[in-house]
Amino acid sequence: MAYDNILFHIEDGIAQLTLNRPDKLNSFTVAMHLEIQDALARLRADGTVRVLVLTGAGRGFCAGQDLGDRAVSPGGAAVDLGESVEKYYAPLVLALRALPMPVICAVNGVAAGAGANIPLACDIVLAARSASFVEVFCRLGLIPDTGGTYFLPRALGTARAMGAAMLGEKITATQAEEWGLIWKCVDDEQLAAETLKLAKHFATAPTKGLTLTKQAIYASAGNSLEQQLALETGYMRELGNSKDYREGVNAFMEKRAPHFIGS
Repeated sequence: MAYDNILFHIEDGIAQLTLNRPDKLNSFTVAMHLEIQDALARLRADGTVRVLVLTGAGRGFCAGQDLGDRAVSPGGAAVDLGESVEKYYAPLVLALRALPMPVICAVNGVAAGAGANIPLACDIVLAARSASFVEVFCRLGLIPDTGGTYFLPRALGTARAMGAAMLGEKITATQAEEWGLIWKCVDDEQLAAETLKLAKHFATAPTKGLTLTKQAIYASAGNSLEQQLALETGYMRELGNSKDYREGVNAFMEKRAPHFIGS
């Protein structure tokens, strides 16, 4: 598939997917969704990829849904928004969460609507200091979709989640870091370098261990302590037989840097 709405590149174990409709603040259309689905399928089929970086082109990360792509007039027929979530946004969130590698999101500008919640489906979020997160759904009589009602209370607690969702006020990148919504806020001019540094780290890290780490952390929200301990037991048994664990131990004993292969 030729891409008109995204940029996608794989090099040295790092995949970068850039939302590329800067004139529309990278807002989503069906065409963009289909291109992302294709890119993620290519990524999963490429055994060399150890990390994914998701970002946006231009001055914004993503303004959410392009309302012109599903226009509704006051007297016109209703649009099935549930179908849009079911066919496009929900699969995107689940696909990002299920990727067998770390997923870094570099929020380079405003992230609004679905664009504010997609980063929360990623594993590590860096944001430029000028970036912001806005749950604009309440201004349109909607709920925070794309996982918003799941991610926000878990990251912020009920009080702040309610404020963000029901008031639609801007959360600055600095606030997002202080509130635990993202990993780190960095100066705008440092975002690209910090993101690349992190991506290069993950590209040489023990990928299988990191994959099971994120799966375990995400599973904990629905598990009892007993269930989580059982999950940890199974994952540790699996990782104890991995090549990267053997390499990590040998490197430690030999006082050298490890060479992880991701399995």
